[in-house]
Amino acid sequence: MERGSNRLNVHRDDEMKHELQGLLRSGHPTRSEEWHDPEPAADDDPEVAAGPVPVRGAVGDAEALRFELARHLGRTPFPAKRRQLLQTLTERHAPDRLIEVVNQLPPDRTYGNVQEVVTALGRRTRA
Repeated sequence: MERGSNRLNVHRDDEMKHELQGLLRSGHPTRSEEWHDPEPAADDDPEVAAGPVPVRGAVGDAEALRFELARHLGRTPFPAKRRQLLQTLTERHAPDRLIEVVNQLPPDRTYGNVQEVVTALGRRTRA
C-alpha cells in the first residue's frame, strides 16, 4: 500500500480521469455550456513582442514557427498539400501572418508533419 502526500483517493482520481477523457480524446472543450470555456483572444488584443509568428531570421524563429503551426494545425490535416494546410489554418482562425508564411510553400509538394513544413520554408532548427 502506497502512502504519499496525495490528497485524492483512488476513486476520486478515477472520477477525474473519466471527466477529462472527452477533452483528451477530442482535443477541444467538450462542455455543452459555452460560458465554461476560456475566452479566446480578441482581434484587437495587442500582440506580444513581435507577435505569434516570428520574423524570419529571429533567434529561435524556426522553433517558434513550428510551435505556432502545431498549435493551429494539430495532427488532423497531415499528410497534406499547401491548399489543405491553408484551409485548416483559415478554419481555425490562425493569424494572417501565419497564413502568409504557409502560402509561400510549393503547391505540389505533400508534407507529412509540421517539421517538414518548417524545413520547406527554409527555416532550420537547432540540432
